Amino acid sequence: MRRRELIALLGGAALIWPLGVRAQRAGRVFRIGYFYLGPPPPDPHEAPPWPTLRKLGYVEGTNLVVERRFAAGRRDMLATIASEFVASRPDVILAQGYQAAEAASKATHDIPIVVLGGGDPIGTGLVKSLARPGANITGVTEASTELSAKRLELLKEAIPAVSRVAVLWNAADRAMTLRFDEIEAAAKTLQVAIQPLGVREPEDFDDAFAAMRRDRPDAMFMITDALTNLNRKRIVEFAAEIRLPAVYEFREPVFDGGLMSYGPNMHDLQGRVAYYIDKILKGAKPGDLPMEQPTKFELVVNLKTAKALGLTIPPSILARADEVIE
Repeated sequence: MRRRELIALLGGAALIWPLGVRAQRAGRVFRIGYFYLGPPPPDPHEAPPWPTLRKLGYVEGTNLVVERRFAAGRRDMLATIASEFVASRPDVILAQGYQAAEAASKATHDIPIVVLGGGDPIGTGLVKSLARPGANITGVTEASTELSAKRLELLKEAIPAVSRVAVLWNAADRAMTLRFDEIEAAAKTLQVAIQPLGVREPEDFDDAFAAMRRDRPDAMFMITDALTNLNRKRIVEFAAEIRLPAVYEFREPVFDGGLMSYGPNMHDLQGRVAYYIDKILKGAKPGDLPMEQPTKFELVVNLKTAKALGLTIPPSILARADEVIE
């Protein structure tokens, strides 16, 4: 066997990207290059979709090698990572988030790419259609663009007095900007003014927080991508500090102390990409595999946070909630 490690310097800190074990034994050894704009999870080997792949018979160190790369919010790293993957010729590139998927699609037109998340793949131009993506791309989308108006409606229903909402999003990400556009369109119907707070780098959050302190909105809407998720605890803590109700796209910030969220369960979606990888490794063409969208959406409300903010959540919201934190 051979073990190789790539050491990347990011922000003055050395990060080690494990590339796994290239087994020299009978049978095929498959190789996957996985990358993400965000940080590594606590245990990269146990985060989805890897446990599901093990159940499907792909075991790292036996018949599978996975190269994992995390950019920790530095989008300028993505093109380099994608080029390095292409040079190493993996069997599949797994790109989490639109910006990683975009970098991969620009770097190769023949290596299969499986996308995890990434917003509206048609609106961003990643694929021709969900039913037949075409080219070398397929995967799972979280359908968050279509849900943006619904989330703003739920916030307005939960807090009818809201008339001005700050929207925090990664303005360097085309998919996240599409979500912002949907929120802006919905706000006109709901007679809500929008305070746009686009960020592009980790350093931009301090300016966004300062803007909300100077010109305080009634509530906040966080659009989730790798960059905002990387800073989500800071965002939740800031909202609590200035007593600002906030709506999120996924459940995790609500368990950190956010007020409410509406969206699919990302843990489940992340596991689903394992089946795409399995089909491609067995010979399927990615462009022939329909992209999957979630069909189940969860409304999560944190009543402890509502109480701390002095809010009473209407029964109409609580009756529809899939989970209430008390």
